[in-house]
Amino acid sequence: MSELRQELFNLRFQLATRQLTNYARIRQVRRDIARLLTRQRELELKRTG
Repeated sequence: MSELRQELFNLRFQLATRQLTNYARIRQVRRDIARLLTRQRELELKRTG
C-alpha cells in the first residue's frame, strides 16, 4: 500500500513538472489503492461482525 501511495505521489509530482508521459497510470494507481482499501475494510467488517 505504501508503495502505491509513494508511486502516486511521484506521478503527481511528474505531472506538476510536466514530465509525466503515461497519464493513465495515475488513474490505475488510484484504483489499485481503492481496491486495497476496499478489501481491507471488507476483512475488518468480517472480523468484527
